[in-house]
Amino acid sequence: MRKNKLYRILLFLPVFLFLVSCGNKKQGEDKEKDRSGKIIIETGELAAVNSQSFVLPRYGRYWYEMRIIGILEHGTIVNKGDSILQLDPTEIKKFIIDRESNLETELATLQKLRVDQNNTINEQESRVKNEVASFDLKKIELDASRFESDRFRKIKELEFEQAKITLAKEKRKLELNHIVNANDFKIQEIKVRQIENEIKDAYNILPNLTLYTPISGVFQVARNYRTNTLVKVGDNIYPGNNLANVPELKWMKVNTFINENDFLKIKRGQKVAVRLDAMPKLVFEGEIAYIGKLCHLRDQKSRQKVFDVEVNILEPDERLKPGMTVSCEFLEND
Repeated sequence: MRKNKLYRILLFLPVFLFLVSCGNKKQGEDKEKDRSGKIIIETGELAAVNSQSFVLPRYGRYWYEMRIIGILEHGTIVNKGDSILQLDPTEIKKFIIDRESNLETELATLQKLRVDQNNTINEQESRVKNEVASFDLKKIELDASRFESDRFRKIKELEFEQAKITLAKEKRKLELNHIVNANDFKIQEIKVRQIENEIKDAYNILPNLTLYTPISGVFQVARNYRTNTLVKVGDNIYPGNNLANVPELKWMKVNTFINENDFLKIKRGQKVAVRLDAMPKLVFEGEIAYIGKLCHLRDQKSRQKVFDVEVNILEPDERLKPGMTVSCEFLEND
């Protein structure tokens, strides 16, 4: 009986080994096919090809924050040229009123300075004329003293030299007054011009407090980095803070990645089959538009290294929305 069992085992053992080897061979062929990279599938997320971000600019050098007094609802469909956000103009209008008052004061100061300088110059010119007359007189007296005694002539010479020095001094004062007055007048003109420019710049800012979208799309409100909530009416926003985004919905792309082992198996222009997770049976034709140059970890918890890839959807479709999850099948090149 035992001999019969042993005989059966020896009889079926080669058949069993043959089947196992065939299975291993098939499994090895499947693994080799996976490693060949002919079929590569990766997940990704839809994004708009054209998207406009609205970051608060610096309005002049006097305003370090702006308050929101109007904003569209998150998710509103907007058309090109629509107003999407309004900033409070109160502080800028107060600034304009204050500067216009200062401008009137500085203009009055400029006019008074002109009158005072003219009076000063007229007085200085009168002194110069008096000194010229005194100089001429002393010169005549000196010429007439040539027949007088040496002592008398010496006195006249000294008086003439004194008149000469005084005249030169008054002329120098007049010359310096012209220079000083010109500089003082220029400084006052600069003050006036500076205030005028500040008023002009402030008036130019007012129309820019209403933000308009340059493209059509869906309005997405950004988050306030201090409160981690959506930006809303009443929030004070600082220059450089993101206010909102408007992605254009017509042309979409997929932000995905490729494993470092498959990096050399794809190229720009390669066709990609894109499937929405919400509609897996529907296929959208895509094309690789960008392949990253740097390799990085897929995420902080993963040890997998990947390259960033962007895939453009070749045909617009209203069912494609930013943020939707998709799978990308990188098709084999012909």
